[in-house]
Amino acid sequence: MDYVSALVPPVVMAAFFIGLVVTIVKSQGGPNKAKEDAVVDAALARAEATRQADGTPAV
Repeated sequence: MDYVSALVPPVVMAAFFIGLVVTIVKSQGGPNKAKEDAVVDAALARAEATRQADGTPAV
């Protein structure tokens, strides 16, 4: 029975990893894409405005 206890953790981790990958793939595109893009665009605009206010030269 030692082989069963040795195999359970990798199998459980593999199942969680597969679930994570499936969730990431399903969340790409669709109605979530516009919302995610808007959040990223807002963050970039905020960072650009802060950089210009500080007078930091562009990289």
